[in-house]
Amino acid sequence: MAEKVLKAGITRKPGWLYYLDRNLNVFRAKMVRGGEKKGRGQKPELVLKSGLRRDENFLYYVDKAGDIARVKASRGGSAKKGKGKKAAAVKKAAAAKKKLQAKKQAALKKKVLAKKKAAEKKKALAAKKAALKKRLAERKANARKKVAAKKPAARKKVAAKKSAAGKKVAAKKPAAGKKVAAKKPAARKKVAAKKPAARKKVAAKKPAARKKVAAKKPVARKKVAAKKPAARKKVAAKKAAPKRKPVRSAAKSSKARRKAA
Repeated sequence: MAEKVLKAGITRKPGWLYYLDRNLNVFRAKMVRGGEKKGRGQKPELVLKSGLRRDENFLYYVDKAGDIARVKASRGGSAKKGKGKKAAAVKKAAAAKKKLQAKKQAALKKKVLAKKKAAEKKKALAAKKAALKKRLAERKANARKKVAAKKPAARKKVAAKKSAAGKKVAAKKPAAGKKVAAKKPAARKKVAAKKPAARKKVAAKKPAARKKVAAKKPVARKKVAAKKPAARKKVAAKKAAPKRKPVRSAAKSSKARRKAA
């Protein structure tokens, strides 16, 4: 985009070429048409002294309105190379974006596939568990049926055994009762015969034991009475004796002094 540097307001006249010199002053020169020759006395005329300074990065010219304007300069092949580099960089960036998008899409697809596989595995495991539960339930039902079929036969066997055992016990009871009844009077006679003899022995032992105890009591009393005055004297002597403080040795006292120093 052009940028106006100075509003000169120069009116262009036909047949004249307007241009800027190195110091950015405006000059004009007579234009030569086809077939004409330039006169010797014709020199460029100074139209306006601008007093501006040139910037090498811009191109300066006189526009249609007669004002001084400038445009950003492009320096030959180097600028074109820069444009090519920029275009290549843009292309690379676009390609990198496409690659990233492709990678993201591939990652999303992988995630979706992994989720689907996990869901399928869960379904398969759930189906296996259900099948195992059904098998176990069927086995339990069959086992219960077998047990229910065996129970009446087992009950019959147990009832038959109980009745046989009851008959044997009933047959043995009267014989055992007769034996016990026959033994009871004999045992009672033996116990009755032993009781007076045991009583006589106990009655004979009692006076002898009483005599021994009666003989020991006065001797023990005398010993106790003899010991009492001696014990009382010892206690009275201990109470009357003054309490003495423990005497420390000279070696111990010297050590205590050294420690205190």
